[in-house]
Amino acid sequence: MKTEKSNRLKPRLPRGFADRGSAEIAASERMLDKIREVYERYGFEPRETPFIEFSDALGKFLPDQDRPNEGVFSFKDDDEQWLSLRYDLTAPLARHVAEHFDALPKPFRSYRAGWVFRNEKPGPGRFRQFMQFDADTVGAGSPAADAEMCMMMADVMEAVGISRGDYVIKVSSRKLLEGLREALSARGAIADAQWLGVLRAVDKLDRLGADGVFQLLTGGRKDESGDFTKGAGISPEQADGVMRFLGFAGTEAQGRASYKADTGRDLVCDNRARLESLANAMGFGPTGQQALRDLEALAQYTRAGGYDESRILVDRSVVRGLEYYTGPVFEAELTFMVPNDKGEPVVFGSVGGGGRYDGLVGRFRGEDVPATGFSIGVSRLFSALKAVKSPIVTGVAEHGPVVVLVMDRERVEDYQRMTSALRSAGVKAEMYLGAAGMKAQMKYADKRGSPLVVIQGGNEKAKGEVQIKDLLEGAREAKAIASHEEYKAARPAQFAVPEAKLVEAVRDVLERQSRKSEYAP
Repeated sequence: MKTEKSNRLKPRLPRGFADRGSAEIAASERMLDKIREVYERYGFEPRETPFIEFSDALGKFLPDQDRPNEGVFSFKDDDEQWLSLRYDLTAPLARHVAEHFDALPKPFRSYRAGWVFRNEKPGPGRFRQFMQFDADTVGAGSPAADAEMCMMMADVMEAVGISRGDYVIKVSSRKLLEGLREALSARGAIADAQWLGVLRAVDKLDRLGADGVFQLLTGGRKDESGDFTKGAGISPEQADGVMRFLGFAGTEAQGRASYKADTGRDLVCDNRARLESLANAMGFGPTGQQALRDLEALAQYTRAGGYDESRILVDRSVVRGLEYYTGPVFEAELTFMVPNDKGEPVVFGSVGGGGRYDGLVGRFRGEDVPATGFSIGVSRLFSALKAVKSPIVTGVAEHGPVVVLVMDRERVEDYQRMTSALRSAGVKAEMYLGAAGMKAQMKYADKRGSPLVVIQGGNEKAKGEVQIKDLLEGAREAKAIASHEEYKAARPAQFAVPEAKLVEAVRDVLERQSRKSEYAP
């Protein structure tokens, strides 16, 4: 029975979620394979954790402990325990390592790819479900482990088709920022809520510039639309200290401004010189001094590995959003320009980030366990590869299956045998399972992206033959045929072969198509 129109379900997706087609899935898998190759070359091994964790395992990093479903998707099980869909892959890894701590080798090196979920307001390019691809080292406290993460991310960028010069791995340290807080507190205490506002302001430097950041550090900022964002509320003197920390003071500021005016990019110089300049500009205490030593060691290790400042650059404006970072933090930024929603050229920006999180595993064990890692935003990186027309996403296309047409409903067994013979030979193939005639079956094959179809009517059966129609060559030849009558008479790219030669003939066609670099068999 037909349902009343008013009672029909409306097919719709929840906001912030998306369907994916076969072409995008195939291209994404090729990209993930390239990333996986780099991770495994560095000695990382795969691990997988479930989509759901106990909410308390996500801990203080939930937006609101009293409302576990605020910011993450949460629900209660039949034992009245709060469960949550994972919002990243790091917190579940920390639980996994703590649970199996004695059985795992230390340092423990693993990678994971999977979907994560955020119960946040969606927007353009901002989804509630998205994929991350992480690599982590647990049990290594040396800056060499952080340096390795940065080098590996540089290798990943190039492996997926981002040219050298179009990306930079930017490095800073949460301890450096804590050192800044210590230095600024000499001019007045900074509350935790204020400090969070300071970090958020610093994180917007690339987008808002020095003036915008200064406004967010103090009273607040009104944007072009008139919307007002409340500032961190620190004093102008403290805000001056933050700007000096960021390099917007004295001769360094002049150098930055001059370079940026000439090139449109931030000043790229020697990492050691950057750290020395920062040390001279700020009166750091013990925490800041330790951060400088860690970053200097990291820079030395990456340079020894052959990665100069054009690839891995100390940049004090890197913050990273999550609270669990305890030391060096990194960000993979793509430096080429793309148009924004208004058609204006903007830098593409970050496609991944990470850092050191020495306290996360320790929440389960009562002792800090050193750990560092990096997370790639798969969707962001995929968009970037489309922007630069990387062969991974724009190159060789995957063809659909060979379609065996059903010309005679009484001979389905014959068509099934042909289909099985092709599959046994490693050829993607399907027998048409619908109820339509030949014209509709041909349209179906076109929609499936089929490279060719196999046809056997009564006449072909009597001769012991099959007809093979090369759909790609036929489409090219059809463009040169003026009329429908000429097309029917020419039967472009269609030929007969003995039924016993079916598999061999299909393979020949697929190989010929592959040589033309349009489809891959």
